Amino acid sequence: MPPAAASPTAFASAASTAARRWRSWWRSLSPMRQDRLAALAPLAAVLMFLAAIVASFWYLRNEEIEREKEALKRDVEYAQQRVRLRLLERQEQVMRLARDLSNEELERSEFIARAEALISQYPELQAITWIDGRRRIRASHAAPTVTSSQLRVSGEVLKGDDTAELFGLARDLLQPVYSQPAAASGDTVPLLQLQVPLAAEGRFAGVVLAEYSIDSVLRYGTPTEVLARYAVTLLDAGNHVLAGTPLAPRSNALLPWTTKANAYQVPVSPVGNGLVLRAQAYRTSLGVVGSGLFWLVGALSVMTAWMLIATWRHTRRRLQAQQALIVETNFRRAMENSILTGMRALDLEGRITYVNAAFCQMTGWSEAELVGQLPPYSYWPEDEYETLHAKLREELSGKVAPGGFQVRVRRKSGMLFDARLYVSPLVDARGQQTGWMTSMTDITEPNRVREQLTASHERFTIVLEALDASVSVAPLGSEELLFANRLYRQWFGSQTTGHLQLVAQAGVLPAQRSDAGMHDEDGLMGLPTDSLTTAHSENAEIYLPELAKWLEVRSRYLNWVDGRLAQMVIATDITPRRLAEEQAARQAERAQSVSRLITMGEMASSVAHELNQPLTAISNYCSGMISRIEKKQIAEDALLTALQKTAHQAQRAGQIIQRIRAFVKKSEPNRQLAEVGSMVAEAVELAGIELRRHNVRLTHYVAARLPPVSADTILIEQVLVNLMKNGAESIANAGRPPAQRSVELRVVPRQADGQDGIEFSVQDTGRGLAPEVLAHLFEAFYSTKSEGMGIGLNLCRSIVESHQGRMHAENIYNGSEVTGCRFSFWLPLA
Repeated sequence: MPPAAASPTAFASAASTAARRWRSWWRSLSPMRQDRLAALAPLAAVLMFLAAIVASFWYLRNEEIEREKEALKRDVEYAQQRVRLRLLERQEQVMRLARDLSNEELERSEFIARAEALISQYPELQAITWIDGRRRIRASHAAPTVTSSQLRVSGEVLKGDDTAELFGLARDLLQPVYSQPAAASGDTVPLLQLQVPLAAEGRFAGVVLAEYSIDSVLRYGTPTEVLARYAVTLLDAGNHVLAGTPLAPRSNALLPWTTKANAYQVPVSPVGNGLVLRAQAYRTSLGVVGSGLFWLVGALSVMTAWMLIATWRHTRRRLQAQQALIVETNFRRAMENSILTGMRALDLEGRITYVNAAFCQMTGWSEAELVGQLPPYSYWPEDEYETLHAKLREELSGKVAPGGFQVRVRRKSGMLFDARLYVSPLVDARGQQTGWMTSMTDITEPNRVREQLTASHERFTIVLEALDASVSVAPLGSEELLFANRLYRQWFGSQTTGHLQLVAQAGVLPAQRSDAGMHDEDGLMGLPTDSLTTAHSENAEIYLPELAKWLEVRSRYLNWVDGRLAQMVIATDITPRRLAEEQAARQAERAQSVSRLITMGEMASSVAHELNQPLTAISNYCSGMISRIEKKQIAEDALLTALQKTAHQAQRAGQIIQRIRAFVKKSEPNRQLAEVGSMVAEAVELAGIELRRHNVRLTHYVAARLPPVSADTILIEQVLVNLMKNGAESIANAGRPPAQRSVELRVVPRQADGQDGIEFSVQDTGRGLAPEVLAHLFEAFYSTKSEGMGIGLNLCRSIVESHQGRMHAENIYNGSEVTGCRFSFWLPLA
C-alpha cells in the first residue's frame, strides 16, 4: 500500500524546524565568520546564475544534436537498404545469366547480347565477363566509360591479381563473392567485382564476373532526398573515399568543439565491411549559439553578473578593512602576551606603568600588583636593596651600558633567579620622552649551561692530556698550531714542525700554503672531493729515528671553532707491538723450518730406500765393469754405456739429495711470481717417496695455461707435501686394499668471493675425519697421531692465510659411507 501524502501541517512543521536549526547555526558563528559568509553571498549568486545559464544552453544544444543524429541514422540506414536491394537485384540477374551458361543454353554471341542489354539498362554495371575453369576469358562486354586498362580481352588468362584471388575464392566456396574495393590511384576508377561460379554436372566450370561502378551505385542506389540533405560517400575498409565528395573540415575559433561534422556510417551488405556508406549532415541552421535569443540572454547575464560582482567587491573591501584593523590590534596584543622577554615601563619618577604577561610570569606577580609600584619593588631581594637602588638611579639618569646589566630577581614564591636587564628611552608620538622601557631576560639556564661547558672543557682537556697518543691540530695553509696535548709537546715541543713531519712522512695530505695574491689558483686544490669533515681517517705506520719509535699516524679533516678547515693528526707509539710482530714472524719462520725437518725425519726411511736404489745400481754397474775388465770381456761401446748408466744413477741420487736439502734448509721468506706447474712437480717428487713406501698410488692433474701466483714456493710445496703425506698415512691406517690405495692432487682455476684464484685439492681414500676431529683440526698442538705434535695442519693453514688464501677440509661420502677425505686450499692470482 503506498504511503499517504504528507499533510500541509507536517510540511510546515518540518520547514519551521529547519529554519530554527539554521538560525541556531548562524548565531553560533562568530561575527567575523558571519561577515565573511555574508560577503560570499553575492559571489555565490553570480556563480549559481552563470551555472544555470550555461546548463540551459548546454541542454538545448544536446537536444538539438541528438535529434540530428537520430534523423541522420534513420536516413543512412534507409539509404543502405536501397543500395543493398539494388545490388541484390543485379546479383540475381547475373546469377540467372550464370545458370544459363552452366546449363549450356547460351552461346558466346548470346552471352554478349544479354550482357550488353544488362549494361545498357543498368548504368552501375560497367562490364560482364565469362571466365572458364582454366581462368581464360571466353567473352566480355564493357560499357564505353571503362578505361582501356580495365578492359578484358577474350582469350586472356587471369594473372595473379585481386581478380585471380577472388576467382579462387569463388571456386572454393561455389557461391557468389564480392571483392573488397580499395581506393584507386591515378585516373583509374575503382570497380566493385562480383563473381558468380558456374557449375556443370556438379563440377566448377568457371565464373561470370560482373564489375560495378561504385560511383554509379552511390548515385542510382541512394535516394534523392538523402543525397539532398547529406554529403553521402562510399568508403573502403581503410576509410578511403571510393565515391562521393566528403565535407571539408570546418574551423570555428569561437566554439572549437563544433568543427566536427555530424556523421554516421554503416557497412553495405552483401559486400561486407569492405564497402561502407557514410553520410555527413550539412550545417543548415545557426544552432543555439547563432540565434539572437542566445546573445540577448548572454548580454543580460553578463550585466547581471557584473552588478553582482561589483556589489561583492565593495562588500569585500569593507570587510577587509575591518578585519585588518582587528588583526592589527590582536597581533599587537598577542605579540605582547606571547613574547618570552619580560617588558616593563617606568615613568620619569620610577613608577611602574606597564608590564607584559612574560614579566608577570617570570616574577610571579600579577599586573595589578606591579603597576603603580615605586621602589623598592616587590620582586627585589631584600638583601640587595642598596645595590638595586643604585642601579635604578643609573637607569633613570640614562647611564646604563648598552649591553645591559645582570641582577638577581625574587619571585613571589621566594625563589631567586638571574636576569639581564636592557634599558632604553620611552618616547611618545610627539617625540618627547615619557619614561624608560626595560626588557628582562631569564639567564639562569644559560649561566648553568656555561658553567657545565666550562667544566666539560676542563674534563676533556684532562683526558686529552692523559692520552698515551700525540694529538695535534693545525689549519691548512698555515704553520699555526691550534692544539697540542702533553705527549706531543713532550716529543716535538710547541711548534708545528712535528705535526708537519708526521703528515709528510705518513704520506697523508699536507697542509700546503696558498698565496692568493700570487695567482688565482684555489688554495684547497688537491683536497679530497668528498666531505672533508666526515669521520674518515687515514692510517700509516712510520719510524722516527730521532725518537727511536714506531708510530701509527691517523689523520682526519675537521672544521675548527672559527670555521677554518684544519687537520688533526693522532700519533700512537706502537714500538712494542712492532717488536712483538717481528718476534712472532721469526718464531713462525722457525716453526716452518722445524716442521719441514720433522716431515723429512718422518720420511727418513723412505728417503733411505729411495737413495738405496741408485746407489745399488751404481755398485752393480761398477762391480760388473771391474769383473769384465779383469777378464778382458768388455768392448769400448759396452764400457761407455755402463759408465753413462752409472752417471745417470749418480745424478738421480744427487737430485734426490738436492731436493731434500732445498726443502729443509732455512731461508728468508721469498714471495715472488711462481709457476703453478713447477711447484706441483717438486711437491709430487718429494711426496712420491713417502707414498711409494706406503704402497699408495699418486695421481695428479694440473689445468693447462694456469696464470702465475705470488707465493713462496718452498712454503706452498711444504703444504702440498704435508697434505699428501697425511693422506698416505690415513690410507695405511685404514688398511685399504691395493685397488683403493690412491691419493689424487688436482689444481684448477676457481673463483672465491668474485676474485680469481687457483684451488689445490688433495683427496685420499682413507676413513675420513670424525666430526669432533673436524671441529679442532686446525688448532695448534691438536693431533690424532700418538707420536704427532699437532702443528702440521695449523702451520699449513697459517701459510695459506699468509698468502691471502683459505683452507678447508671435508669428508667424501658414498651414500652414508665415508670413502675418504679432501683437503683444499685457494690462493689468489698475482
